[in-house]
Amino acid sequence: MAAQNATHDDRTAPRGDRGDGVRDSEIRIEQAHLDRVYHRLAEKIHEAEFLMDDAAKRGQVGTPGALAERDAQVFRAGVHLNRLNSEFEDFLFGRIDLLPGKDGQRGPDGAYTSVEPADDAIRSGPDGDRAEIAETLHIGRIGVLDADYAPLVIDWRAPAAAPFYRSTPVAPGRVVRRRVIRSKGRRVLGVEDDLLRPELSATLDGGALPVVGDGALMAALGQARGHTMRDIVASIQAEQDQVIRAPAASVTEVEGGPGTGKTAVALHRAAYLLYQDRRRYAGGILVVSPTPLLVAYTEGVLPSLGEEGQVAIRAVGSLVEGAEATTYDTPAVARVKGSSRMVKVLRKAARGALELPRGAAPPAGTDPSPSSASASAPSSDNGQLTLDGALDGAMDAHGGRPGAGSGSRPGGPPERLRVVAFGARIELGAEELRTIRQNVLSGTAPVNLLRPRARRLLLDALWTRSGAPRRYTDPELAAEAREGFDEDISSEDSFQEFLDAWWPELTPRSVLAAMADEKRLNRWSRRVLNPREVRQVARSLARLGPDGQGPLSVHDVALLDELTTLLGTPARPAAPREADPLDLLTGLDELTTYADRASPRRSRAERAERERADYAHVIVDEAQDLTPMQWRMIGRRGRHATWTVVGDPAQSSWSDPDEAGRARDEALGSRPRRRFTLTVNYRNPAEIAELATKVLTLAMPGTPAPEAVRSTGVAPRFVPGADGGLGAAARREAVRLLEEVDGTVGVVVAMNRRAQARQWLTGLGDRVVALGSLEAKGLEYDATVVVSPAEIADESPAGLRVLYVALTRATQRLTVVSGDRDEPDGNAVPDLLRD
Repeated sequence: MAAQNATHDDRTAPRGDRGDGVRDSEIRIEQAHLDRVYHRLAEKIHEAEFLMDDAAKRGQVGTPGALAERDAQVFRAGVHLNRLNSEFEDFLFGRIDLLPGKDGQRGPDGAYTSVEPADDAIRSGPDGDRAEIAETLHIGRIGVLDADYAPLVIDWRAPAAAPFYRSTPVAPGRVVRRRVIRSKGRRVLGVEDDLLRPELSATLDGGALPVVGDGALMAALGQARGHTMRDIVASIQAEQDQVIRAPAASVTEVEGGPGTGKTAVALHRAAYLLYQDRRRYAGGILVVSPTPLLVAYTEGVLPSLGEEGQVAIRAVGSLVEGAEATTYDTPAVARVKGSSRMVKVLRKAARGALELPRGAAPPAGTDPSPSSASASAPSSDNGQLTLDGALDGAMDAHGGRPGAGSGSRPGGPPERLRVVAFGARIELGAEELRTIRQNVLSGTAPVNLLRPRARRLLLDALWTRSGAPRRYTDPELAAEAREGFDEDISSEDSFQEFLDAWWPELTPRSVLAAMADEKRLNRWSRRVLNPREVRQVARSLARLGPDGQGPLSVHDVALLDELTTLLGTPARPAAPREADPLDLLTGLDELTTYADRASPRRSRAERAERERADYAHVIVDEAQDLTPMQWRMIGRRGRHATWTVVGDPAQSSWSDPDEAGRARDEALGSRPRRRFTLTVNYRNPAEIAELATKVLTLAMPGTPAPEAVRSTGVAPRFVPGADGGLGAAARREAVRLLEEVDGTVGVVVAMNRRAQARQWLTGLGDRVVALGSLEAKGLEYDATVVVSPAEIADESPAGLRVLYVALTRATQRLTVVSGDRDEPDGNAVPDLLRD
């Protein structure tokens, strides 16, 4: 009865004071419990500090065992202390009052383990059913036990907390009352109750169970929005909780329309998985978001849930180290770059780039000039690249001294390799070199990793051309001579220079930049892309410099990742590391303190994150927008992972969902799949949801819309903005909405109007933001202004689905500004939005 006794202690404050009212009395009760929790946290902080001090003293012993023990203890105590010292908003946010459990069994946390109430928990009488509350549990962001190991706070992810989220009036289980507690810092501000068994007369400590407010969920939904997402830990609903707590094995697929909480559910699932199996998932959870805006919007959620550092949240355009998407492709170019056809193009480009001139790439649309010289070496009078022909190697058994040289097509790779060995000149011409290159490329290994094979085949050809195999009939002498031949030839600078020019190390950026040459790209993409597509892609890549530096689109980043796989990275010799005296003493690779590991700089953690290429769990948000090439990129990071994939086909901005579906299946492999559907729209009031459904009917006929759970009584507003007045109308509406709502206002325009829209809103402050239609994905605002629906719908083949997204961003107010292309009626309602 420890949990119940804790509640008794909290209720020393007077309960029935009608002057203060029930709400104030209940707030005082929760404040008393919160005060007790923080008192206990202070004790735990003191304990952690003592452990760290004790660990430091252990290090003074100086033995290897003591140092290792100190290091481990400091790390554990430091992590615990850092967590205890974290400033949580709404640290304690929930409470459930429960009937006794059916089997009377309690778990390790002191709570009943049974989901259903005991048979005698409810007593029938002439005045109706009655029951006594047997257990009260408080739910918070981390678990807190009192000195007797009874729960003061249950971690929201613990099994005992599940009824807080899972219970409904239809299936209440043991829960009689569910309470959401609002607090700021250490002060309780308010409480909102849901009575899940309204037919039951329940008593607590001999008095009637009070109920405060109009419902916790409605209170949470009515709060103003800011520029960052709040966690929904206090208002998770039953169907969302089923997804969050679903077993992690294989693939969990989640579909849901706008406002169903897909993104929030995905982030809460990451925190839950770490709680359930930290050893497994501390190896890395990757959350992939469609845009940097959505990353910025969501990145504060996991720290607020008590998890920080184990989860990487990345935009699709930031998944490749050293690359960051900063620009956008036109829809036509995006369709080509995102298509799986690009795999064949890039495969040819990765191999064809070996034939490129060394040095600066020519401008887009031009071929290398026949008279241009290679930048890697001077040219001779006859236009052929000539390397040193004499080598200073030792005399071989026949008195010959080997030497090497090469010739090249001006502006291209070498076309001749010449060596002097066994007293004779040996030469490989252009045709022989071409045959060797083809033999090397016959395999499927990455191009850069084929360089050792290229070196070996060159030496094989030179050995054969020298006639040595005929002169050495004894196998042992032949092997010895061949070893000396290879060593003499390959150790000379001139041979190495030839190999560098003939089989250079290629970089993904340089190959991507080479694709800006339209004629070259046409050769690499023959029978894959049509001439118009070649022209569009080449021109889009003209923004890159010869080395591939320059603004990248989100689709370019996926191409770079594919090229990284196709090219490979040659192994580098490890740089020598200075010996650490402690290494010599303890045999440990590294000895650090908690301060080293938990420092905000976290150089080692950041370095490990950069090097990480595979994750334990991958969460994909807004999965419906991923192109086939992006699925390939993400799939490489989850080869051995379990997956959570959330999305909504009706909101897809990708023009070929079937092609993307095939790439998705390839990335997920043969793993079993578990599917969930979220059906309730918690974001949009019914008035806005009804308008958006008109577009959904056009975009995806027959697709059911999620059901809105609330109504504001405020219909969407339509205003004219024709005859060049879009900007003025949008600004007026933004000003009006800023006065009507407490939170943020988003102005959504077609992608080509983003810069204009920012000018329209100059001087209105940071509560209003302008964004393109593709940037609005996953975001929400108190109010939105959607400018010219027709422009958004016409900007791509998926334009109607993108418009559906734009119309479903608002939690309170929506204004639609119609332009000339919208064909508005007399009430300024665009043609697309009329009945």
